[in-house]
This record gives sequence, structure tokens and C-alpha cells, in this order.
Amino acid sequence: MIETWGLTHIHLAVSDLARSLKFYSDVFGMEVRFWDGPGMVFLGTPGGNDGVTLRQADPGEPVGPGGGIGHFGFRLRDKDRLGDAVQQVESNGGALVERGEHRPGVPFAYVSDPDGYVIEL
Repeated sequence: MIETWGLTHIHLAVSDLARSLKFYSDVFGMEVRFWDGPGMVFLGTPGGNDGVTLRQADPGEPVGPGGGIGHFGFRLRDKDRLGDAVQQVESNGGALVERGEHRPGVPFAYVSDPDGYVIEL
């Protein structure tokens, strides 16, 4: 077994870097940690060790669900605000994919970002 500190980041190829940066900043409060040239930005949540890397996709490169990532998740601090979170996603160019409960008392929502990447809340 390889010992790790856990997941450090997820790397997404996106069709519009500026739009995706705005989405993840406005919806999840992610902040720019650093830019790696004009086509790649590393984001993180304030006080967290997680990260999302956004990279401008090359022309014709697959993005979204066909890009090979099933989904990734963010744990809400208050699960009772799931409806508010879904509304925030929708008002920022994302969409609700599915909503329900994994088991009684454990609600979830699958939403998508503007490129169609699925995010579990």
C-alpha cells in the first residue's frame, strides 16, 4: 500500500477557462492558488487542502462526461442547505442531474458544471 495524505486535486480539461474559473469561484468559493501559464489555473477552497486544476482544452479534446471522469464531490458543511446549493449551481450556469438520498438522512444531489462535469454534493 502506498501511504498518502489523500486526494490532492482533480484536473479538468475545460472548454472555456474563464467561464469555469468563474463557476468554481462563485459556486464553491474556490480561490486561485496559482496560474501555470495562460491556459491552466490551480484552485482551492479557503483553508482546505483540496484542489481543482482547470486546463483550457485543446481544440477537439473531449471535455465533460466523455473526458473520462465519472464525478467528484464536495462535502457540504450543512446538508440542510442542499437545495440552496443546487440553486447556486443552476444560477451560475450548471444544472441539476439527480437528487435523492443515498440512505435515509443522507441526501445528495448530482449537479453539473457548464462543461457537463458531474459534481456530487
